[in-house]
Amino acid sequence: MEEINLTTLGEFIIENQKHYKSTSGEFSRLLSSIKLAAKIVNHSVSKAGLVDILGAAGDTNIQGEDQQKLDVYANDVFMKTLVNREIACGIASEEEDEFVVIKGKQGTNENKYVMLIDPLDGSSNIDVNVSVGTIFSIYKRVTKIGTPVQIEDFLQCGSQQVAAGYVVYGTSTMLVYTSGHGVNGFTLNPAIGSFHLSHPNMMFPKDGKIYSINEGNYVHFPQGVKDYLKYCQEEKDNRPYTSRYIGSLVSDFHRNMIKGGIYLYPTSSIGPKGKLRLLYECNPMAFLAEQAGGKASDGYKRIMDIKPTELHQRVPFFCGSVNMVEKAEEFMAKHPEDANYASLDS
Repeated sequence: MEEINLTTLGEFIIENQKHYKSTSGEFSRLLSSIKLAAKIVNHSVSKAGLVDILGAAGDTNIQGEDQQKLDVYANDVFMKTLVNREIACGIASEEEDEFVVIKGKQGTNENKYVMLIDPLDGSSNIDVNVSVGTIFSIYKRVTKIGTPVQIEDFLQCGSQQVAAGYVVYGTSTMLVYTSGHGVNGFTLNPAIGSFHLSHPNMMFPKDGKIYSINEGNYVHFPQGVKDYLKYCQEEKDNRPYTSRYIGSLVSDFHRNMIKGGIYLYPTSSIGPKGKLRLLYECNPMAFLAEQAGGKASDGYKRIMDIKPTELHQRVPFFCGSVNMVEKAEEFMAKHPEDANYASLDS
């Protein structure tokens, strides 16, 4: 049996502290809080079916989507862990209407980081025992330290991210993150409760044979996407590609990064702005993709160059192996009329 890598996430962060000289330990403590919350959520996810955490919670979130019980639970865990430790000065969650200001016990907060989080991506899959995940994104605030955070601290381009990552709760639980110096994956050892470096320097293959998209919406897709899908299905030049769609962004992204592939969630006649949120899903995944040698765009322009205009803004998302994304962009470029969605007007 192959020996486990003994480098833990905590040790890895300390060893790479040179990248965060101006943080005074805040960044390290922030990642430690994410690690702790992820382990708590993982424990509950692993009990799905044994305790009453499956099914709908009976409420809807700000996007009008039905909340699952685990959506609510995961959101509570991450919010309480981060708020109580007072490591960030503000948090925005996909499950919350507005961002949360963390004032600190003395009424002021001298910390410099804000976090945006999707606490449980793909939660509708929980009932059928399919992998789900958590996505997070970290920025330095732009307003004055010591004052309450403002909306502009969160509405920053993805290119300003300090770090981003995800946790995938699957056959094993992995935390994958980047701080702008490559992508590394850490697998949870449930016997001792620590994350160990299992996937150092993760990279997207430049090409792949997998495309991930909800083809059930084909008739609603813009023409450029339809044409690209036909290209993927042609018997020519190492095609057709294989269609693999889990319905959990974290899971689809994770597989494609390891094996090579493209993930697409375009605009459609039933979702003219796309479905995925720019701040909670697209920007962090785009940061990871670029750091792993991949590419992420809205079909026409770089995701991380889009200037956010609202907290829960939606955009189309094309992400994965660089050659596959660029080929999809070639087809989209033939139909510039489909670029007319809200985020491009900002």
